[in-house]
Amino acid sequence: MTPAHHAPRGGFRNPWPTGTPRGFGDLPRWWWQRWREGRPADPAPDAFPVATPAIVRPRGAPDECRATWIGHATVLLQVGGLNVLTDPMWSARASPLSFAGPKRFVPPALALEALPPLDVVLLSHNHYDHLDRPTVRALARAHPGARWLVPLGLARVLRGWGVREVAEHDWYDEARLDGAAGEVRIGCTPAQHFTARGPHDRNATLWCGWTLAVGRWRVFFAGDTGLHPVFDEIARRWGPFDLVILPIGAYAPRWFMRAVHMDPEDAMQAYRALRDAHPDASPPAMLPIHWGTFRLTDEDMLEPPRRTRARWEADGWPAERLWLLAHGETKAV
Repeated sequence: MTPAHHAPRGGFRNPWPTGTPRGFGDLPRWWWQRWREGRPADPAPDAFPVATPAIVRPRGAPDECRATWIGHATVLLQVGGLNVLTDPMWSARASPLSFAGPKRFVPPALALEALPPLDVVLLSHNHYDHLDRPTVRALARAHPGARWLVPLGLARVLRGWGVREVAEHDWYDEARLDGAAGEVRIGCTPAQHFTARGPHDRNATLWCGWTLAVGRWRVFFAGDTGLHPVFDEIARRWGPFDLVILPIGAYAPRWFMRAVHMDPEDAMQAYRALRDAHPDASPPAMLPIHWGTFRLTDEDMLEPPRRTRARWEADGWPAERLWLLAHGETKAV
């Protein structure tokens, strides 16, 4: 039986009623709204502090779990003796062009050459702010032994860019690797999004999130996603989680972005679903990502963390479990 997220004529789709993204035909309405209403000015250059990463080299201890937010959706996880990198993006623009497209507002908080030896790289989808060809090529040269896990349709692309060890996965697949703390289980999770690198490949490749289970630790990286109805299922299958990494930015205008990007309130609904699947476990730490690095949409760039903190406090979650990190900041579970 064909999975519901596989489109009948090839490619992929979101299987939920709320998951149909807006198309190119809706862009003029967005541009008109922006021209008519304007959008908040860019914040001052020093509005986003950059911290010095506290990286353990070459690897952390098997009983440690720490995360460093490098920027946007790029997180270095040092967990169970492994070095795991999510959606690596070091370029100055999220674009196929070097002179146009969304420009990086905050530089990467860690130089590419300063990364510790990578064991695993997790990719969520093929958009330019998550899958960056110069970054992939540099990592492939510097870390030839790293294992890359990607959604369906991207292995050929990665091999063409020099990656040696790459495996494609569908939703609910699970990969098993050897690690310092024993067997590593990596799950490919549903997400609500879309893919394209040009005008003719829309949804030709899959999008996803990832779970990581190594030793005593359980981590969930949601990738790039709108709010969908199976966060609780993800937690029941692969949780309870110690750390969840959820996107909170690039959400305005809401009528255009709702299907593919969570806003802070959506992210808190997702967090509650992940938490409520295991009510007897401690609430996981939440690391908000996908804000403050690139200006992709029309909200105030300083708004996502403010709204996230306000919702977190209103919901009564422990203050120390919200990891609103500065670019480059490292935090340990």
